[in-house]
Formats: sequence, C-alpha cells, structure tokens
Amino acid sequence: MCGIAGIISKNGRNYQEEIKKMTDSMIHRGPDSSHYEIYENATLGHRRLSIIDLSDNGKQPMFSNTKNECIVLNGEIYGYQDIKKQYPEYPYHGSSDTEVILAMYQKKQENLIHDLPGMFAFAIWDNQKQQLYCARDRFGEKPFYYAIGQNDEFIFASEIKAILASGLILPKVNPEAVSNYLQYGYVSSYQSIYSNIFTLPPAHQLTWKDGKIMVSRYYSLPAKDAVISLSEAKEQFIYLLKNAVKKQLIADVEVGSFLSGGLDSSSVVALVDEFLPHQTTISFGYDHKDSELKYAKEIADKYKTNHIEVHEQKKDLAQSLLNISPFFDEPFADISYIPHYEICKNARENLTVVLSGDVGDELFGGYHFYTIENKLKNHFSYKSIIAQFGLNLYKKLKPISFLTQQNLKYSSILDFHLNSVRNDFSREERSILGISADYQQGYSFTPDPDSLNDIMRVDLENYVPGNMMVKSDRMAMANSLEVRTPFLDIDFAEFCIQLPDQLKLNNENDKIILRETMAAYWTETIRKRHKQGFGLSVKSWFEEDNLMKLSDDLLKDRNQKVFNYIDFNATQKFLTKDHKHWNLLQLALWAHNNQSVL
Repeated sequence: MCGIAGIISKNGRNYQEEIKKMTDSMIHRGPDSSHYEIYENATLGHRRLSIIDLSDNGKQPMFSNTKNECIVLNGEIYGYQDIKKQYPEYPYHGSSDTEVILAMYQKKQENLIHDLPGMFAFAIWDNQKQQLYCARDRFGEKPFYYAIGQNDEFIFASEIKAILASGLILPKVNPEAVSNYLQYGYVSSYQSIYSNIFTLPPAHQLTWKDGKIMVSRYYSLPAKDAVISLSEAKEQFIYLLKNAVKKQLIADVEVGSFLSGGLDSSSVVALVDEFLPHQTTISFGYDHKDSELKYAKEIADKYKTNHIEVHEQKKDLAQSLLNISPFFDEPFADISYIPHYEICKNARENLTVVLSGDVGDELFGGYHFYTIENKLKNHFSYKSIIAQFGLNLYKKLKPISFLTQQNLKYSSILDFHLNSVRNDFSREERSILGISADYQQGYSFTPDPDSLNDIMRVDLENYVPGNMMVKSDRMAMANSLEVRTPFLDIDFAEFCIQLPDQLKLNNENDKIILRETMAAYWTETIRKRHKQGFGLSVKSWFEEDNLMKLSDDLLKDRNQKVFNYIDFNATQKFLTKDHKHWNLLQLALWAHNNQSVL
C-alpha cells in the first residue's frame, strides 16, 4: 500500500522539486521510504509502505529489466505468485507483485489488465513508445486522480492533495460534484470535487500519448443472474471465499483482522483461522447497551485470537473533525469515518495489514432497505395502475401503510432506492441552496428497475467506490495501514453478484447464502444477529458544545468559504441537528480546509 505520483512533460528533470512536493504530501500513505525516477519526458514518484519484499528489490518507482518501462503501483496483486509462474522468461530481481506487472506488460502490453486481480492503481511509463499506461482496480479500492497542468503537463497521483502540492494547477470547484455530494454525502467515483481534476473511475484504464488522453472501461459487472440451487451455491461460496482469504493473507508482515461481531467480519476471522491460527483481531465499540464489543469477543474467544478492544473515548469532537477531515480532500459525510479512523489508528500500533468484512451487505443483501424494497416489489399495489388509482382516492379518507405510500410515490424499486435511500438533500432542496447543477452517474449495465440484484449492482458501482472504499482507503492510509477486502476478490465477488436474489434475502431473512454457508463457524448469538453498525447518533453529537461551536463558526458566518458554493440564508433553515446539518458541516469543513480553491 503506497502513494504514487507522476508528471509527464518535456524536460522531466525540471520537475524534481514538484515531484518531491507531491510525494511529501502523501507521507502518510508510505512512511517507509520515498523515491523518484526521471526520464527525459517523464518523472515518477512513490511513497512506500513496505509489505511484500521488504528489501530494496521491492522499491519503487521500479524499472523493468530493459529500463524501457518504469512502474509505480499502489495496492496489492493477490495470487501474484501463480501469475509469476506464467511469465518464467522474465528475469525477476525480487519477489514483489509489482515486478510481475512489468513482466505482464512486456508480453501483453495493455491487455495485461484483463488478467490482473487485486486492488490497485498503477502507471507504467513506456519510454520507447513515449506513452503512459494507467489503470484502476475493478471495484475502486485504490484511488487515482489526474489533471492537466498550466503548461500542458499530465499530472497524476493517489490523492488530490498531491496534485495540488505540485503547484501546477489552480483547482476550480465542480458544481455537479457539489450537487452529488449534497444528495448522497459523497462525491461520485466518476468525478472529483474539482472540474479540472479528474478521477479515473473504477474498472477503467487510461493512456496518455502525444498530449492526448484516452480513457476506457476494461471491465463490467456480470449483468445476468445465474441459475443455481442453494446446495450448489453453498459449495461454491465456501470454496471461493476460502481461496480469497488465503490469497489476501500473503505478506511479509503480520496480517490481522477487523472484527465487529457482525456476520461478515466474523466469517472472515473464522476462515483466517484455518490458515493463520492465533491471529490478531481488533474491535471498536461505543460503551452503551447496544455495543457490538460483546459479540466480537464471542468470536475472538471461539478462535482464540489475540484480541484488541478499542473503546470510545470522550474526545473533543470538533478537534477530531478538524484533524481527520483533511485526509479526504473532498467533502465526505459518512458519520462512521471518525470511529473508522480510531480503529485504524489503534490497529497500526500492532499491525501493518488488516482484513476487513466490508461489502458483504451489497453482495449478500444485508441492508434493511433491501428487505423493504423486496416487500415493495411484492406488494399488491406495485406497478398496478388500477390499485394505485384506487389507493390515491382511499388515502384522502384514511391513512395508508408505508409500503403503499412508497409505491404511490416512486415508479419502481430502483426509483425508490436512488431517490429515497441514503439521500440527504432532494433536488428541490439543493435548488433552494442555490445548486442548480445535477449529476447522473452511468453504469456498466442497464439496470432493470424491478430487480433487487440490479439495485445491489448499482450500489457496487456507486456507493461502494464512492463511499465505502474512500472511507476505507483514506482512514487506513491516514494511519499508514493497509486494509484488504476478501469479499471483493474478483472470483468470489462475481459469483455472489450473479446469485439469484432469493438466495440473498426474502421478507424474513437477509444474507441467506452467508447464513446457510457460514452458520457452523459462528456462535449461536452471532447466528441470530442482523446488521447494526457503530451505533452512532448525529443528534447526540450535536448536543456537544464544541461541535455546535464549530458548526456556528462555519455555518453561521456568511464570510465562510462554503458560502461561495451554497446560499447562506437557505443554509440556516437546514441547521436542525440532523443528517442534513451534518452534511452541510462536512461541506463547510472541506471549504475551510481548502481556502485557496476558486
């Protein structure tokens, strides 16, 4: 896990100071070392967090054996040892996964990407072609940003702050991104908060040559559901998940696991035990009756792990926000980022690599709103013109149920999902705030508006890379920690995506395939659990004086930078100590942290 940077321009040696500023700005991503290499027309930089091949043979930027190619990589290529055997003709100098990509590139050029698993963002300079080839992993686990400088330089980096540190670009705020943020609480994975700094979307590749940039998609989610029985699915499920966990345990440092006490992380810990007995597990919990710590301890005791508990500490919440929020570079409103930062911080005291149970909900159907959408779809009024006509008359006389209300309001379960679930500000509310721009993200497939599985696919292309992976990457890297996600192993994830939705949830149960396959690995208490989360309350946070003072300082002073983007008077109407208030506070924090932005 590292930070990468580069400047492609004539007279590469003229950019030594700029590349150093870029890599220095990302020291948290790679505290172990910093290097850069220079060609006549390319300068590449790297910050290293040493995990595989700790020797100098693993350092980057890494030249190929011919010195024609040079690569910078952020991430991990899982199963790279087996891939390496397919390219025995390459004269390897070390044992890193990075060198395997160089071997693949020499033989397959850009076609290597179709055979490359893992989480990654990389760039390869081909000196003979005078071409830069870049790619980002399929699910957006690792970030990649780029921009065109004032002198037509092509600039790229793992984080926006590194591009800004180059001093080669003056960023301009993107109104569409502000709109998307206000609606969902994060910036889409297809754009950045700036109109002149771009993100390479997940599952995309980029080629720069002769000043021209070509971006294309190299991977799409499987769009059709499989026909498979529960017994067959269980057999495949456990085989693929064990293989995913085994591959992600490869490292030259200790690998631990996050353990929340939920179904997903408990499953990962259980399978790690088969390959790595006496693993280290780490849990975060708030000290109240609904704390998950007791559930995590059950699993830790069952597998005799070296278990670490991180308890909520009463800190200055406002100061925590001021300290942590700059790591995002963009406004970000997920309320769990503070506890996520704390668990990563504590994990780093003992570990360099941690496995996570993230994305199980999207793959197995774990969110409560998926169950609601399933009920909406099966409700008698769903898409029934006659029933809805009658209900519109009936509701004037008597109250109607929540499900009926939603079926009258939304045209499909996809419409409900996109415009009701995880939404803060509606289009009308954004307009009141002075945001007229709108942004509609595209997908690698055409969603069936009546398909639960397609709603989960939408989340895998929208919410997962835009929110979950951003939080995971930034909070882990803020603490120089690598987090790996076994559920996003490409073989396992593709299998789960294609499972019919009745193997994932029904009106009574969620995560059916996980429960059926993994129940024997859990304790009885865990088997009965449903999704809980960190148990945070925005309302209770706003009861803290220090947070309200920060809110007042940033949102009740019309001279604050945030009011360059939203209307001051309209904002005051939304300061009601709820999620909308929190969303606006995070936007104001971002503006406060980026005073030089236009």
